Amino acid sequence: MKRLVVLTGAGISAESGIQTFRDADGLWEGHNVMDVASPEGFAANPELVLNFYNERRKQLLDVNPNKGHLNLVALEKKYNVDIITQNVDDLHERAGSKNVTHLHGELLKVRSSADETIILDWKKDLVLGNLCPRKSQLRPHIVWFGEMVPMLDKAIEITKKADILVIIGTSMQVYPAAGIVDYVKPNTPIYFIDPKPAVSSSHFNNLTIIKELASVGTDKLMQLLKD
Repeated sequence: MKRLVVLTGAGISAESGIQTFRDADGLWEGHNVMDVASPEGFAANPELVLNFYNERRKQLLDVNPNKGHLNLVALEKKYNVDIITQNVDDLHERAGSKNVTHLHGELLKVRSSADETIILDWKKDLVLGNLCPRKSQLRPHIVWFGEMVPMLDKAIEITKKADILVIIGTSMQVYPAAGIVDYVKPNTPIYFIDPKPAVSSSHFNNLTIIKELASVGTDKLMQLLKD
């Protein structure tokens, strides 16, 4: 079976009703991004940061996977599918995708502030005083600005082996994630699904742009792969 690698961003989750964090003015739910998504912000006001992610977690538990997610699961019948996602939700997993790599962490997990290898599943509110086994405050299992992206090397290795690359619902402007596409083998077919695609055929060889939302775009992708 050919290996199909899918890179997903906020666009695929938006159709499930997950709001993107960032407003047009660059604020995240009215907060400066560095106040709620950086180690410095957490050190300065941990309660604000914990409440911010508690609200995101509640929202996630209220939504469901959409047709875009389900179509990617259906592709596993014909391909070895690897999903590399910039999203921190678990909608790919809930839809049934077997191989999902989260670049930016996972909202339904928390980790120790003292030892990043201590990671726990977490669906309730996280508050000050929730401690890891080493008696250190638990924090969201999210890759904040200024932090290393621990799954990046794994994502690059997956991308190097792609026979087909599909990009869904991401602007390809956020690094280091945007640089992953540079690791595909020459002449690998690339499909870009987004209603407002920020790429052109001059960016990549063998590029097919599908100017649609993820649900319709993945329908069209499945038809193209069938032809």
